[in-house]
Amino acid sequence: MTTGGDHLANKRFVRAALGALAEATPATLERRLAEAYHPDAEWRGSHPMNEVKGVVAMADVVWRPLLHAFPDLERRDNILIGGHWNGYDFVGAVGHYCGTFREDWLTIPANGRTMYLRYGEVHRVAEGKIVQSTVLIDVLDAIRQAGFWPVAPSLGTEEQWPGPFTADGIVLTPQDPGQSAASLAQTLAMHASLGGYDDAQNRGRQGLLDMPQKEHWHPKMMWYGPAGIGTTRGLQGFVDYHQLPFRIAFPNRRGGNHYVRIGDGPYSLTSGWPSVHAKHLGGDFLGVAPTGRDVTMRVMDFYLHHEGLIRENWVPIDIIHLLKQMDVDVFGRMQSFFRRGRIG
Repeated sequence: MTTGGDHLANKRFVRAALGALAEATPATLERRLAEAYHPDAEWRGSHPMNEVKGVVAMADVVWRPLLHAFPDLERRDNILIGGHWNGYDFVGAVGHYCGTFREDWLTIPANGRTMYLRYGEVHRVAEGKIVQSTVLIDVLDAIRQAGFWPVAPSLGTEEQWPGPFTADGIVLTPQDPGQSAASLAQTLAMHASLGGYDDAQNRGRQGLLDMPQKEHWHPKMMWYGPAGIGTTRGLQGFVDYHQLPFRIAFPNRRGGNHYVRIGDGPYSLTSGWPSVHAKHLGGDFLGVAPTGRDVTMRVMDFYLHHEGLIRENWVPIDIIHLLKQMDVDVFGRMQSFFRRGRIG
């Protein structure tokens, strides 16, 4: 048995509407927004854009600045999935906005070069319109591409995120509901293994390698992290370059708070706003000494399930928002660098 129905229609609608919006002109922007969104839709996303309500505010805060900075913008989805959870219909996407950086964006100085703005998105759809968008654009990676690195070197590899190993990330055909449910169940089982691990036992690297998460990850797993953390391969790479430093820094974190949990064939997606509450107690995550501050984290997780295991995990995180809560002003550092030597 397969299912599709409204999920397929929603995915096709979101893909077409946001593709057209990315290529809007000043004259067509308002019409494109009206075609895509309910007039009172919510948009929430990466710092410093954060949260706005209504298409007028969306145009002013998000889209006009973006289209002005990248006048030849285009949207390139690598993953497009959908599903129903907790009474709502969702479409999730991972990909890149591509364009030439002609004018400053979010105070990042333009360099006239090709840029790839990495995104993870979750859109809630009702009655043929988007009513809520959650959009994590990797702004720190845009700063990196502009020519400045404002934080400690990443432990993982900084790179453009690839599409799925299986080259089937745009899911526009009906999927087996049993497979969809199994994909999500595997993700939640892996999450439960992470949540059940006791950092207070101080078992270090080997404890993380030995704990039940290993039952869910593929031997050739890829973990695609945001700028500041980077990409890792295999469970050892994941533990060494992200998981262990993260758990040392935030040993008391609480996760979950999900507004979406969906499976779509071999893919699954979870996200919260925020996904994590924690206190910054441990040393040197992102090069920052412990601050003792309470923080929240905006996180999405997209998964590819392959050969019965989790093969790939794309993880958009609003790193600049997290650093701001840890007393690190990324934009201040960037502006100081680019203005150095100027008068006035």
